[in-house]
Amino acid sequence: MTKKKLQRFAEMETFSNVVQPEFEEVFGKDYALKGKWNQERFGNHHPVVLELGCGKGEYTVGLARRFPEKSFIGVDIKGSRMWRGARTALSEKLPNVLFLRTHIEQITSFFGPGEVEEIWITFPDPQLKKKRKRLTSARFLNNYKHFLVNNGLVHLKTDSTGLYEYTLELARNNNLVIRHQTNDLYHSGMCNDILDIKTFYEQQFLNQGMKINYLCFELPHEKTIEETVDK
Repeated sequence: MTKKKLQRFAEMETFSNVVQPEFEEVFGKDYALKGKWNQERFGNHHPVVLELGCGKGEYTVGLARRFPEKSFIGVDIKGSRMWRGARTALSEKLPNVLFLRTHIEQITSFFGPGEVEEIWITFPDPQLKKKRKRLTSARFLNNYKHFLVNNGLVHLKTDSTGLYEYTLELARNNNLVIRHQTNDLYHSGMCNDILDIKTFYEQQFLNQGMKINYLCFELPHEKTIEETVDK
């Protein structure tokens, strides 16, 4: 591990807006803050929005700036990247931002029924060879239903055409309500102040002339999401 990473990990331990549970605090059981994020960490009753696989936290921070009436939690396992967003939020004194360092496979240990209003998934690893590991797979979507409000929104921004088309097909096959879809966001006329927030990786993709895909759909409680069948 590089000296810079070690310094960042040490600094993260001092950040008041970072939660880093120990493995034994969540393995096979619920985390102490489950169902209590607003009460014990934000001190309000505002809607909670997650960014899963938040990386450097650009979207989490960008959304928090625009919506002070909501609470935002960026989730990722890579602390050296998360450090950037956490530090920015602290320097700007944003009271509605937290970062949770954990594996997303354990996400149901952290949030209670109806505790989350929306989910953003921004430029995740598309995992094109491992369907079950995709953050928009049926496996993960069924997990999100445990804590997302009924018909809560799931947003996907990605440079990966494969992941976008897979997720769009999954949503259609399960008759999910699709709010927005485009395979070329910045030439769709759909872009707005929210969708124009750019992550570090998104800007790199745009600089290479790549198109950005965007999909937004509702996730109802009554449906069990069925996986797509490989053709």
